[in-house]
Amino acid sequence: MIIADFLAINERGLYCRYGDFYLDPKEASKHAVISHAHGDHAVRGNDYVYCTPATAAIMQHRYQKSAGNNIRTFNWSESFNLNGVSISFIPAGHILGSAQVLMEYKGMKYLYTGDYKLQYDATCEKIEFFKADVLITESTFADPAVQHPPAVDEIKKLNLFNHNVLLGAYSLGKAQRLISLISDHCPQRQVLVHHSIFGLNKIYEQFGFYPGKYELYTRKPMKKPDQNIVYIVPPLTFNSYIRAKNVVRAFASGWMNLQVNNDLKILISDHVDWNDILSMIQQVEPTEIWTLHGNGKYLKSYFKDQLTVKLLNHAD
Repeated sequence: MIIADFLAINERGLYCRYGDFYLDPKEASKHAVISHAHGDHAVRGNDYVYCTPATAAIMQHRYQKSAGNNIRTFNWSESFNLNGVSISFIPAGHILGSAQVLMEYKGMKYLYTGDYKLQYDATCEKIEFFKADVLITESTFADPAVQHPPAVDEIKKLNLFNHNVLLGAYSLGKAQRLISLISDHCPQRQVLVHHSIFGLNKIYEQFGFYPGKYELYTRKPMKKPDQNIVYIVPPLTFNSYIRAKNVVRAFASGWMNLQVNNDLKILISDHVDWNDILSMIQQVEPTEIWTLHGNGKYLKSYFKDQLTVKLLNHAD
């Protein structure tokens, strides 16, 4: 029987009291099971960290000594036990090392997706599907009105002109995916990357995922406006260059608010859209769906006569 309070949200985040651990805690915790290394899922200072090897490497690169006092890594489908809860990691397809967390307890399977995507991405492990009784899914874009366009079509927009491009992107995951897409579909473009991206690229390569052709940024090439250069920078740098001249400004994201005041829209998301969430549910075949990181009201309405949908981060 499914345990209704197997997971609950408190001030530290998503807590499993049966196993006494947190999933992607918001604050440092004693036992933290980390789905992936993005900062909103992997905080510094946890006592015990459980994650994939790639996630550990990225956390150690970013946080150094505060990455975690005791970091324990597990390969795909390798199980470990926390106070009677059996846990294993399944590829989530979001970024390098990103994992779904499968928790098995008293005959029931609870699958926490973390962030995930179904679109193809050459720079990380492809998502895998697993049957579970409960699917705990992110609902960032769980809205029937949201359908992400093909990433290849979006990146090919860079082929429509010859000006240099200042391309904003998150340093981890999105930047590497963009380098790969540009290398494959805009081969005439030279890619320069911000120093914060360069170090992460090296970790990707360490784990066998080579983003493509890129160089560390130097100022001189960007002074000439028509060099077919794409300079990929993190959000803070992008925002600080608001008055940059002789470049086309674009930000690669599925969030429409990040497309405002730019010269070009690049709608590339590393999250599932509405149709992808429905595909995920079809693959997992859960009895119940629990939603996080967004609003699950549309899923609750869509499945009202078929499945139980519980909004963990909203009052039902």
